[in-house]
Amino acid sequence: MYLFKYVLKRIGLMLMTFFIITTICFVLVKMLPSLPAEQFGKDMALIMQRRELLGYNLPIMQQYARFWKYALVGNFGISEVLYIGQDVWKVFVQKLPYTVAVNVYSILLSIPLGIGLGIFAALKKNTWIDHFISTSVMVVVSVPSFIYAFLVQYILYFKLGWASATMNTSMGAFSWIGFKSMIPAVLSMSFGTIAGFARYTRAELIEVLTSEFMLLARTKGLTKAQATIRHAMRNAMVPIFPMILGEFISIMSGSLIIEQMFSIPGVGKLYVSSIQASPPDYNFFMLLSSFYTLIGLAAGIVIDISYSIIDPRIRMGAK
Repeated sequence: MYLFKYVLKRIGLMLMTFFIITTICFVLVKMLPSLPAEQFGKDMALIMQRRELLGYNLPIMQQYARFWKYALVGNFGISEVLYIGQDVWKVFVQKLPYTVAVNVYSILLSIPLGIGLGIFAALKKNTWIDHFISTSVMVVVSVPSFIYAFLVQYILYFKLGWASATMNTSMGAFSWIGFKSMIPAVLSMSFGTIAGFARYTRAELIEVLTSEFMLLARTKGLTKAQATIRHAMRNAMVPIFPMILGEFISIMSGSLIIEQMFSIPGVGKLYVSSIQASPPDYNFFMLLSSFYTLIGLAAGIVIDISYSIIDPRIRMGAK
């Protein structure tokens, strides 16, 4: 009952936050100038029709009401700058698989490596191995992902010639050719995630290994390996597993910088392009701003709820 009330409360707060953010984005966007319809040439009639449908000539609050009226059924208008005359929702759906692909590959690489390094460092606590892993993790966490992207491109493409500098999209997002050309981008995105998982896993496992119940397990006859696997790992994973869930929920959010650097035609690159366009592509901006906001808010709720599912002792919403 506590969990149900907590979930309803969080969903309500999520929707309120989502509404506030999208309202601010919409108002700020509408304060910017729009291109005259005459500049679209043969697409002028289509642009004018869509603008009239969305109420471009109406007061801003009526425009906002129409925006939600059509957005709730998947109609976010048409592109006026990047893909002139094309439906922005259809373009978004076409580009989403590329973002999902690069994030899935990155997560599948990062999770086992990060957790494995964290476990190894915790079991070798205060040895040179632990110091080396901990120092490396702190260095990696401190460096932005685009720096790794430059290094990966320089080493794998320029010096060794083992990989392409950009993604090959000829066979689709989940093809073997697409996967091979994504490897530099996947590596660039993975460094920070691996370091993050290693740091949290080491910290949690060291805390659990020094707990009194671990001493009790050893006195009952369990070996160090048995006590670690049966008891320590299970308790240490309580805060780690929600992080893994959060990573999988965020697979659609993409990486704005990495997609741009490796020419991955995903929603991250589309978002950057919609902002950098002159003038900005307003309909793409509103769709992608709403999308990123909703993904981030939903990930937070799922992570919080997962705590009580993983460990029944945690009662979310209880006093």
